[in-house]
Amino acid sequence: MLNSRMKRKSFFLGTIFLLWFVPAAAFSFSLEGRVKETSLENGIKVLMLERHESPTISFYIRFRVGAVDENLGMTGTAHLLEHMLFKGTQTLGTKNFAEEEKVLNRMDSVVASLEAERSKGEKADKGFLRYLEDTLQKLQAEQKKWVAKDEIERIYSQNGAVGFNAFTSQDSTAYVVSLPSNRLELWARIESDRLLNPVLREFYSERDVVMEERRRSYDSKPRRKLMENFLAAAFMAHPYGRPIIGWASDIQSLDRQATEEFFRTFYSPANTVLTIVGDVNPDEALPVIRKYFQRIPRRLLPPPLKTREPEQAGERRIRVEADANPHLIMGFHKPNAPHPDDAVCEIIEGILSYGRTSRLYRRLVEEEKIAVEADASNGFPGERYPNLFLLSGAPRHPHTAEELEKALLREVDQLKREPVSDPDLQKIKNQIQTSFLRKLDSNSSLAYWLSYGHSLFGDWRHVTDRIKAYEKVTAEDVRRVARKYFIPQNRTVAILVKTSESP
Repeated sequence: MLNSRMKRKSFFLGTIFLLWFVPAAAFSFSLEGRVKETSLENGIKVLMLERHESPTISFYIRFRVGAVDENLGMTGTAHLLEHMLFKGTQTLGTKNFAEEEKVLNRMDSVVASLEAERSKGEKADKGFLRYLEDTLQKLQAEQKKWVAKDEIERIYSQNGAVGFNAFTSQDSTAYVVSLPSNRLELWARIESDRLLNPVLREFYSERDVVMEERRRSYDSKPRRKLMENFLAAAFMAHPYGRPIIGWASDIQSLDRQATEEFFRTFYSPANTVLTIVGDVNPDEALPVIRKYFQRIPRRLLPPPLKTREPEQAGERRIRVEADANPHLIMGFHKPNAPHPDDAVCEIIEGILSYGRTSRLYRRLVEEEKIAVEADASNGFPGERYPNLFLLSGAPRHPHTAEELEKALLREVDQLKREPVSDPDLQKIKNQIQTSFLRKLDSNSSLAYWLSYGHSLFGDWRHVTDRIKAYEKVTAEDVRRVARKYFIPQNRTVAILVKTSESP
């Protein structure tokens, strides 16, 4: 699973060049008129962009569903479902689906009995539990006889695919691959089959894999544990406070039927964007896309999320103890795009944190040597709903996290008091614009961002509109936004404390 926040930042930052002047003509580039938009009869949105530099095509299928859409008690469903769609269909990934399906149904029944018995706690019948566990193991072994392991990946690999992957974020889920341009129909056949006839085979063993992933990559990683606790404190009501991978107690009780229902609910054509960028002729490709994807039945979507995070009544602070060096995360609630203040926050991130000449690195890391690292990040943990502006860092021994916190707040206070100079402001805008243009050479990046804009904001033009929004930001906007949002009662602070130093 890729981290979507990291991917978003790499797009807008890329390799930073500290340019003081960029010719205005460089930014006359426009995708307007080049992106071909089509809506299939079932509601699927298709975006195609011709780029004939190489005989390849990048494909993105993005669904407007992520961890934020999960019900309480089912956290981790979106992420586990992403894993499951690599397992195949009724024709791909199986040697005999009719026989395999019998085993799958028996397995579901055994797991339901097993979890019902486990829920009794101390009153559970231990002998019955052992019997059910043994039965499940035998069924899993039997199922393996019918599984053609990694068949979709093998077919793609044999046909020249690169970058076959997927990722789940708070806001969306995407499935990606790049192929030779003469393999468009192969992609359409495989991916439409994954949406029409998915089989969540090896569900319970894959659930165990995700549990192990959580133990290895979250529970045993102090900084990730800190972030998880920070988000849970920062979002009291909104589901942005839940981890994408899910809470452990939820993961271990996810079941196949409920996950299939989640798929049927949210992987609806109305929630789907197909993006195709590269050596493609839209007039020739569209009939192929209609042939395979238009047969997916239209489904009604559930009503949109109504929960909004209430305004904080005061600062929230938490401490997480671990056998690790100190670390600090500080977050301030703020609006998401397309609110104009979001673009201002992106500029503030640049002022504080872009490269070695940024304020945080120059002052806190190089000059004062308070920190080993110090960063700012806008738009966390997602962008469909109001989110956070983060300040974070690791103090340099013998300095403490509390000292680093004061130093970070001092930099924020300077933004409130002193206008950013016009050259510094323009430099940040140029950095963002330059990074944007450099990334347009990649089919996969373009496919990513076109699908991102339409899926999250209803229009692929969001990407270029955002660049225009940065250009409008003024020094007074920076002061106004810093004063409005970076205030104590809107702040959540999480500190990682070395266990031996805990009181």
